[in-house]
Amino acid sequence: MSLCWAEMRCRAMMAGICSLRAIRGRFYSVATATKLTNAEISQRRSALFEKEKERQLSLNPLIEKIEVAHVGKADPGTVFLMNKGISTPYNCAMHLNEWYCAKSVLALVDGELWDMYKPLTKSCKIKFLTFKDEDPEEVNKAYWRSCSAILGHVLEQAFKDDYIVNLVRAPEIPVIAGAFCYDVVLDPKLDEWQPTKENLHSFTRDALKLIRQDLPFECLEVEEKVARDIFQHNPYKLMCLEEKAAQHPEGKVTLHRFGEFVDLTEGPHIPRTSFCMQYEVTAAHSIVNISTEHVRRFQGLSLPWHLQAYHTVWNKLRIRAQKLVTETQSTESEPAV
Repeated sequence: MSLCWAEMRCRAMMAGICSLRAIRGRFYSVATATKLTNAEISQRRSALFEKEKERQLSLNPLIEKIEVAHVGKADPGTVFLMNKGISTPYNCAMHLNEWYCAKSVLALVDGELWDMYKPLTKSCKIKFLTFKDEDPEEVNKAYWRSCSAILGHVLEQAFKDDYIVNLVRAPEIPVIAGAFCYDVVLDPKLDEWQPTKENLHSFTRDALKLIRQDLPFECLEVEEKVARDIFQHNPYKLMCLEEKAAQHPEGKVTLHRFGEFVDLTEGPHIPRTSFCMQYEVTAAHSIVNISTEHVRRFQGLSLPWHLQAYHTVWNKLRIRAQKLVTETQSTESEPAV
């Protein structure tokens, strides 16, 4: 339940460390941006994520065993004896062979899409999904989603301590649209700034550094109050988590982390950043304002390690990825290259 305006103003005045932010006609109490740098905010989120992760693990001191049955085409009928709330699909893949560890992007757990590093909660049937499946739609969606997360991480840290960056959201853009994206609100001092090619190249270099670090995507479901603490410095995430919590039967939200970057996202995501190969930040567009905020949509293009493109093809894909993409645009007239 969000605070009324009067109560929020009172708390802000008493605490002396909060400010009010109006978004879509609603007010959100957030910590004053000057108190922490972008890097410090990111580190704080990661520390709180880790603290909550450890707290949840401590709730079940006695390890309970579960049976996980593999239903894939290869090695069918294999049953793993795993640890409830601790073991993940990746741990199951380790019991098969290196191929499953290297190629599996997602898991189907009793028919539900599952992150490779998300703990299993009960006895179940499991199937591993790869880029080479007959219908890789969900795998491709996860890949695009994770590429957006990498872009968000880059943008949040790219301006160092000079300017505050607030991530808004990573819209679910169809892969066939040609580009993934992340919407951000930059410091008002940057309202007139337009990124140059060199700026975009710099963002790309930062993304490639994250990819080479081979960082795992972790998943954690938390209560709304925990998420509010984690994202207290970002009014857009506060608004989003309030809406997501209202839709969950237990009022919870799902978080993902890789490195020190924590985001509010349902997922699922690819297992590790190294599943990306070619990656480029291609454009930035101004989009419809939220209230009076200047929202920019940064876009990018990427291909996984198994599907590299030569220079000529990549250039065609880049030109396409520079055009503004939307969640509702028609893609039928422009097939993928």
